[in-house]
Amino acid sequence: MKKVVAIASILICVASTWKASLWPSHFPKPLYQREIKEATAAKILLGRTLFYDPLLSADNTISCASCHSPYNAFAHTDHKLSHGIRDSMGTRNAPALFNLAWQPKLTWDGASHHLDMQALAPITHAGEMAESIENILKKLASSTTYPPLFQDAYGKDSITSQRILKALTQFQLTLVSSNAKYDRVKLNKDTFTSQEVLGYKLYQDNCRSCHAEPLFSMYSFKNNGLAPDTNNYDVGRYNVTNDQKDSFLFKIPSLRNLSYTYPYMHDGRFRKLREVLNHYTSTTLSKNNNLSDELKNGISLTSNDKADLIAFLLTLDDKAFIFNTDNNFPRVTLLPQE
Repeated sequence: MKKVVAIASILICVASTWKASLWPSHFPKPLYQREIKEATAAKILLGRTLFYDPLLSADNTISCASCHSPYNAFAHTDHKLSHGIRDSMGTRNAPALFNLAWQPKLTWDGASHHLDMQALAPITHAGEMAESIENILKKLASSTTYPPLFQDAYGKDSITSQRILKALTQFQLTLVSSNAKYDRVKLNKDTFTSQEVLGYKLYQDNCRSCHAEPLFSMYSFKNNGLAPDTNNYDVGRYNVTNDQKDSFLFKIPSLRNLSYTYPYMHDGRFRKLREVLNHYTSTTLSKNNNLSDELKNGISLTSNDKADLIAFLLTLDDKAFIFNTDNNFPRVTLLPQE
């Protein structure tokens, strides 16, 4: 058996360091307590390697990172809708992947209740990765890289679907964004400019009910008044619940890292933040029959207000997270066992 050596800093990090960083002092308690307790550097490295590996797709061309780039806060900016194997077109914009440890439901419609199971959807979806777990097990077992990685992570080199999914979970739980200017201000390590202070007040008056601090989302499901796209008719959470009152409800995304996660909304229809604000201040917003209560009285913002609000929203950009090399493709090599 060969020994895995990672030319990346994550191997020299201990799991306890990650566990401490996963729970910033101004954040609530994470939901994934058992998974955090079970974390090791070897499991995280395995999940990270799998996340970037196109072997998980049927034609070996698409990885998880194909739609979730680290340089876009693990979202995708090249096109409005996600793309799969053989240039197949998806129906939704790839959501950003960060602060997943605090999210009770996943995906735009909340179809998945746990990270361990979420990866199965894109892996097996015909328009995304279109692969079966059975084929993935065969491909990974026949590689030179993965048996040693599984050995290091689980004490056994046998590769199972459960271990694949759990390792992906372990890596994704490390994707914590908590070092934006906003966070430094909250920790008394920085201060807002006068314009950012004005924008913060506007956020508190108009946005906080759905995008609550410090995660900047309630991670619940709302109808935000978007007119349905007749060419891409998506009824949102109704697809999951079959309950009419869930028609056109989508998960509230976090306001963090907006500079990196455009285009916005579930279908990527807006490329600029001002377009988003123009939507929420539109006089036609209240004409939507299933509009969420928080928007029924309308939102009024002047042009200067919008500039101030955007100035505050930019304080939620976390460059340390975006450029954290521990989240990037791991350079893994195999060396003889010493």
